[in-house]
Amino acid sequence: MTGAEMIVQVLADEGVEIIFGYSGGAILPTYDAVFRFNDEHRNGASKDPLPLLVPANEQGAGFMAAGYARASGRVGVVLVTSGPGATNTVTPVRDCMADSVPIVVLCGQVPTAMIGSDAFQEAPVSAVMGPVAKHVFLVTDPFKLEATIRTAFEIARTGRPGPVVVDLPKDIQNWIGDFQGGGLLPAPGYRQRVEAVSSNRLAASDCKAFFALLGESQRPLIYAGGGVINANAAAALRRFAQQYRIPVTTTLMGIGAVDTTDPLAMQMLGMHGAAFANYAVEDCDFLIAVGSRFDDRVAAIPDRFAPRARRVAHFDIDPAEIGKVRKADWHHVGVLDRDLDALTAWGQRHHPPQDFSTWHAELAELKRRHAYGYDRDSALIQPYYVIEEINRHTQGEAIISTGVGQHQMWAAQYFDFRHPRLWLTSGSMGTMGFGLPAAIGAQIANPDRLVIDVDGDASLRMNLGEMETVTTYGLPIKVLVLNNFGDGMVKQWQKLFYKGRLSGSDKSLRRKDFVKAAQADGFGYAARLDRKADVPRMVKEFLEFRGPAFLEVIIDPDAGVYPMIGPGMAYDQMITGDYIPSRGSRPEPGAPSGTSMF
Repeated sequence: MTGAEMIVQVLADEGVEIIFGYSGGAILPTYDAVFRFNDEHRNGASKDPLPLLVPANEQGAGFMAAGYARASGRVGVVLVTSGPGATNTVTPVRDCMADSVPIVVLCGQVPTAMIGSDAFQEAPVSAVMGPVAKHVFLVTDPFKLEATIRTAFEIARTGRPGPVVVDLPKDIQNWIGDFQGGGLLPAPGYRQRVEAVSSNRLAASDCKAFFALLGESQRPLIYAGGGVINANAAAALRRFAQQYRIPVTTTLMGIGAVDTTDPLAMQMLGMHGAAFANYAVEDCDFLIAVGSRFDDRVAAIPDRFAPRARRVAHFDIDPAEIGKVRKADWHHVGVLDRDLDALTAWGQRHHPPQDFSTWHAELAELKRRHAYGYDRDSALIQPYYVIEEINRHTQGEAIISTGVGQHQMWAAQYFDFRHPRLWLTSGSMGTMGFGLPAAIGAQIANPDRLVIDVDGDASLRMNLGEMETVTTYGLPIKVLVLNNFGDGMVKQWQKLFYKGRLSGSDKSLRRKDFVKAAQADGFGYAARLDRKADVPRMVKEFLEFRGPAFLEVIIDPDAGVYPMIGPGMAYDQMITGDYIPSRGSRPEPGAPSGTSMF
């Protein structure tokens, strides 16, 4: 086989279902090998066994692979050329690293003899990608090519998942040798670390110590993060929470770890979390962190986070997260679903469920008194109302992808999610332009499920070219744009903390006609919604349209995201806005600290 043929055969052996990528000179041998593989293995008129989905831009390919991986739990694959093809994937690679998403990026490179000569479309991929990827390989020995591709998949999916980049010089792709059909690169240190985690099972003494802490508690609270989703541990977490009737709040990345409609669900906590969730964190006496890392969006002031929690327990797969931000009184590093089930089983034998009914009643009252709220009498279309109306149809069963900004937070707050892997968003990196390509990847992974991209006018612009990708491949994605004519989250901060100086964020004079753009890209349904009375009818039309659909909604430009924990503030200083009751004095926004971020 040629090296390119070996690459393609390994992809097939790894069970790859689709490749997201854009071709170019340095990767042409592998693209040609994909074509020939499909031609040889296609049965009659059936679809290609290893289909290629071509985006408008390599960044789109990276986010499509990420959406595919997030929605399916499988490794997404990106195939791009050298130079700009590779560097256009830097942002998706970093995004996947930040949110622990497994993808493999295969990028072409100039021939090995030309590396370092500033050849046409050469980029120092190892140097560029090294700081932002889980691992980077540069293949210079063709005899190691086959094992390198397999090892890339192993590293991407094992341990704490993440992106792996393989740089493939053109001469390596053209090399001819014997295909071995097996084998991995030696990586003893990595495999030892993975094995140490996977073999670290909960001992009876560990379970006894955990339940001793739970036995002392009257107000326990589970704080679940994206690690629950990545570990496919949502079912195990739900069993544990139900067995002991422990309420659960989730991070932005942990949404879907528990059914948001379940009475035990306290929804999202943190900077823009539910007021009742944040008050629950304030009141709990035992905080159980599961697959979460006490990041700055949740615990901006670690010493004042969960101030009444006398004890903290922490489950994670990454030992580096234990004690990094908040000291844990009890911790375990291991395989999350297995360990939660082991804990539940031990408790069933040795620790009868406690009576937390008083705590449950307190939380129910918090939910009632401090629920999300907005101006329902406004003549302007409120974004919350639009999402509530969509949610009335989807009932927590749709895949929701988002860009980044106010619309992202409104979607997190007002949609229900009955299952994991229905919520796709760029959490740690906060990458605008994520929503549409991620929805494409999610729809490929789940062809029979409704997929909705909830986007903002500014965020959609970032990868607007992928609108055509949706229609080219006939994907029935629903694209919703909440248009407030600018960078809404930036404007909100400028209004709160910069005396309303809208520096660079007001796009009210921009001339983009999104509906015409959608029509030009082939959307059979493309409409603008600008009358509140039309919301129920047009939402129904939009969701029921068979095929790609686009709906632009002109929303109240002053609609804000509340609650909000401002820069340098703790949970007891939460700003709840005009329509969510606060249980304390309403803090006045001050100047942001020098270390503050969105």
